[in-house]
Amino acid sequence: MTAIMSNAQTGTVYLIGAGPGDPDLITVKGMQLLSDCDVVVYDYLVPDELIISLPSTVEKHYVGKKAGAHTLPQDEINALMVKLARKGKKIVRLKGSDPLIFGRGGEEAKYLKEQGIKFEIVPGVTSGIAGPAYAGIPCTDREKSSFVLFATGHKAADKEISTVPWEWVAQAKGGTLVIYMGVGEIKEIVQKLTEQGMSGKIPAAVIERGTLPTQRIITTTLSQLPGKAKSENVKPPALFIIGEVVELRKWVNWFKDKPLLGTRVMVTRAANQAHGLYQQLRDLGAEVLPRPTITTEEDNNPDAWERFQRIDHPQRWLVFTSENGVRFFLKRFLDINNDIRNLGDFKIAAIGEGTAQALHQYHITADFVPKQATVADLSRELTERIDLQDSIVVRVRGNLANQTLENTMAQKGVECLPLNVYRTYHPGWPDGFKEKLFDYPPDVILFTSGSTVDGLFTILAKDEVKTLTANAAIMSIGPSTSQTIRSYGLPVTLEAGTYSMQGLTDILLDYSKRLKQERLK
Repeated sequence: MTAIMSNAQTGTVYLIGAGPGDPDLITVKGMQLLSDCDVVVYDYLVPDELIISLPSTVEKHYVGKKAGAHTLPQDEINALMVKLARKGKKIVRLKGSDPLIFGRGGEEAKYLKEQGIKFEIVPGVTSGIAGPAYAGIPCTDREKSSFVLFATGHKAADKEISTVPWEWVAQAKGGTLVIYMGVGEIKEIVQKLTEQGMSGKIPAAVIERGTLPTQRIITTTLSQLPGKAKSENVKPPALFIIGEVVELRKWVNWFKDKPLLGTRVMVTRAANQAHGLYQQLRDLGAEVLPRPTITTEEDNNPDAWERFQRIDHPQRWLVFTSENGVRFFLKRFLDINNDIRNLGDFKIAAIGEGTAQALHQYHITADFVPKQATVADLSRELTERIDLQDSIVVRVRGNLANQTLENTMAQKGVECLPLNVYRTYHPGWPDGFKEKLFDYPPDVILFTSGSTVDGLFTILAKDEVKTLTANAAIMSIGPSTSQTIRSYGLPVTLEAGTYSMQGLTDILLDYSKRLKQERLK
């Protein structure tokens, strides 16, 4: 095919390997390019967190492929990349694992070259190395394996038989065989290997969803491998490891003994606030399902801020009813005033410990925190315990906040100025995210505000929520959130004792510990 010459406005396509599942395994270069792209074209096996954490301004195209189902044929994926590049976009083609190891990255690069499109390749950690490593199986070992062979068990659509020379592979002694995409063909592959001389007693393993906290590892022998895969209902993505190195797992296995290992936790908090929570849960062994049901952005109302700047009462209160309020208020305040000391004439109230901790991050200590973290309790306790008759109360809030505090102040004859500093809305999930959620549903769902509950019922139909929550523990950050959960007819499994992200994590850990103790009885 004759190359079509690109012009000065043509963009570049970056073929990037995202790693095999654990989002922390993407390379530094890959992450830098992803963080600065205009468009991402992503596959089914790409870690969700890498996509959900991107700004809303990044154009997202899902072209996911899984066994037996393709969102787009390969030729349409190729055409999409060229179309986007000719618009001058910086495009990340994000592929699971490595783009060139059974990832068709070479085909895509060749097509881009033929069309005159600039491209770069950023290698990724391939599943054939990472999966065994997370399972405690080294691909090579000085005593047991001096080489490793990577092979695909999947036959190309236009071929009736595999082109892998299994008869030759069967004769290769003293090494490790790693088979990708072989779930549907493993019986036939094992038969060919044993017929051509490979011992049926050689150690073997299957690794399902490798590098994820919910990975499954089954060890057996080569002859028993197909039967084990069938009886254990192994599903893609899965790797088959054949070789003496499998025996080393009893010494090398390290990915274990974390308190939340094997637990899928769905996080509904806004993605731009949840990175720390994602990381903490992963460090504890959970598989994080990032499904934000709200998103927040600054609400910059010049008139409201001008009224705030003109306040000249001798008695002034700033009332924060959310962590978002703290974050967005102080960002805007410091942009205008450039000095936190200009808040010195204000007394500060926080709705609960989580909001008080958010203030502490700016070295601000709340003067008042109610006993219960609800707007109703804050309003009642503040008016009962503090003389506000000669005061002005500024309620820092978002667009979805209720009027409880404002109404209470009006009833008590206290001047109250609402100051909207952020806007909350319910986003749609990127394409493919709903499908993956129901493919691998959560064990636990964390709700971090009433708005996150509302958002779930906005994004999903009632029947879908019913299916999703049928076997999941539902955990609430506090009383107001619990009230909203119950208003939709859902049970609250546990409510945080301290109304903060740490409080939510603490009850999750306690819940997991109790479940494990019950299983041991």
